[in-house]
Amino acid sequence: MTAVLHRTTTKTTPSTAPLLGLACAALATVVWSGSFVTSRGLHDSVPPIQHAFWRWVIALLAVAPFGARQAWRQRALFRRHARYVLLASFLGVAVYNTLVNQAGLTTPAATMGMIMAASPVLMALFERLGGARLGVRRTTGLLIACAGVAFLVGGGAKFSPGDLWMIAAACSFAGYSALLRRGPAELGGTAFLFTTFLTGTVLLLPVQAASVALQGGFTPTPGTVLPLLYVGVASSAIAFFAWNKAIALIGATRAGIVYYLQPVCVAVLSWAVLGETTGRPQLLSMGLILGGVVLGAASRS
Repeated sequence: MTAVLHRTTTKTTPSTAPLLGLACAALATVVWSGSFVTSRGLHDSVPPIQHAFWRWVIALLAVAPFGARQAWRQRALFRRHARYVLLASFLGVAVYNTLVNQAGLTTPAATMGMIMAASPVLMALFERLGGARLGVRRTTGLLIACAGVAFLVGGGAKFSPGDLWMIAAACSFAGYSALLRRGPAELGGTAFLFTTFLTGTVLLLPVQAASVALQGGFTPTPGTVLPLLYVGVASSAIAFFAWNKAIALIGATRAGIVYYLQPVCVAVLSWAVLGETTGRPQLLSMGLILGGVVLGAASRS
């Protein structure tokens, strides 16, 4: 996950903005679900840092034809907001996916998705600190969904060290999403996307070099290259663009409610692709999460 459009440049009528925003959030959520399966699937063939680095190299190449020229034209604007761009790149590009890949070494993909569902609670808290009103029903829905995550991590299922990495990843993604909502409106969508991808890739260069020196590189095969192409193009370029547009239209809190559906998508994909099974504790956690989604999404307050 990483930087993307935080201010849409197309005109959207008030009546269609919520629907379009929810659709964009749903698209990003479904596509991102596959990245958790990919992180788990590559855990024994591609080191986590190298996985993250090549993901963003591919994403950068995918976005360059659409955003590089615009980013160059806006270079003075990006220099003016250098601190904001650097922080967004650090949280959304350099840190978030690296933590997810690290978690994939020991944590099943379905559990990763369920823990990641805690991030919308943090998004809502960040927005509340910024003065946004959440409403009683939405707050209740968020708390119910969070209870499902707490049950999973707190003893409802077998704990692994990767769970802590996923909690850190959830914090990073929540901070990134909240940051997008407060970003300068004049920064262009694809230009911002390209710039943050480029900045995040540069930030990863030192640890990439260290990883290759200490762990060695990985062997490019269809089993490693194809998943990297998926996370680089679909989970990075396409999904991040959709997510940032969703935040621009409906805000991080409401987009975060849709994001709670991710554990269900990840559980289905991990079962179909990796053969992972979902036990009774996971199903109970999933039920609480979905219940919170329904309650929170139905509220307009």
